[in-house]
Amino acid sequence: MAENEWLSKDFYKVLGVSKDASAADITKAYRKLARRYHPDLNKTKEAEEKFKDISEAYDVLNNAEQRRKYDAIRQFGMGGARFSGGSGQGGFDASGFQDIFGSMFGGSGATAQGGPGGSRIRFSTNGAGQPSMSDIFSMFGSGAPGGSGFGGHSGPMGESARPRKGEDRRSSITLTFRQAVKGATVSLSVGGSSFKTHVPAGVRDGQRIRIAGKGQEGRDGGPRGDLYLSIRVRPSKRFTLEGRDLVVDLPVTVAQAALGAKVAVSDIDGSDVVMKVPAGSSSGDEVRAKGHGVRSREGDGDLIGRIRIVLPGKLDGAQKKAVREFDAASGDFASEVEAERTPGRE
Repeated sequence: MAENEWLSKDFYKVLGVSKDASAADITKAYRKLARRYHPDLNKTKEAEEKFKDISEAYDVLNNAEQRRKYDAIRQFGMGGARFSGGSGQGGFDASGFQDIFGSMFGGSGATAQGGPGGSRIRFSTNGAGQPSMSDIFSMFGSGAPGGSGFGGHSGPMGESARPRKGEDRRSSITLTFRQAVKGATVSLSVGGSSFKTHVPAGVRDGQRIRIAGKGQEGRDGGPRGDLYLSIRVRPSKRFTLEGRDLVVDLPVTVAQAALGAKVAVSDIDGSDVVMKVPAGSSSGDEVRAKGHGVRSREGDGDLIGRIRIVLPGKLDGAQKKAVREFDAASGDFASEVEAERTPGRE
């Protein structure tokens, strides 16, 4: 990366270390972040961009010479350097740059017109024999100090505009229930530009997710704002979501509920999942198939079948007789059920 871009990059913040962090601390922080965001381990677009940022930061801060130059340029560009007048005639004294340029380029100071000082930096002079400010500023990718460039400087020398993060944007998207459960890569168009992003598995209707760096551009070298994406989920006719568990209606016959059975039910992908209905089940009881719910880093949810006992719409004589005989054979069961319906006033 070009050095004139270092003014807008806070590599210490990217790695989450302090400015006086040791080389070992920097390496430790990089390895920790790399394990989290490496493209082989994290397939999201956000992780890919994050990995580029941390690799870029590590390449500079892990190199002692690069780090020294980076620190000096950041100090200079953020207003760390201050300059005073020259020989009492209001001119610019080139020695005012000695410390900052010496630390940046390894010399003992910058000199005008090839004078002594040990540095190979050379500045042209104006008519009064003073260094040309346009040459000095051009080293950092901008022109003379009258403009808005030079690492965010927009006023008199020594005054700097603080980097400001760009404004956040807001948008919304509607997903199918299956997309919400499984996760999806979606295309978005914001501010005239299009990009793709990954919506994680298990998002809820009304939930907001943050997409870093997709807001308005920053000012004076500040980072871009973020995009807050509101999620709308179309309801499913068959499924509901409870935490990471998928819940589905599980209709069974009287015999299956009474005697127990293994029944098949379709999951969110349309594949059959066998669920075991225990003998003596009632409507509202739940059976569970492990690992067939939402799959996420926090763990996999289950598919829950909520039992619903169903009867034929119209019984013939033989069926009615069988039901009466079953009821009679159940002894006091009918009375116990009645007692549950009419417990008395509380």
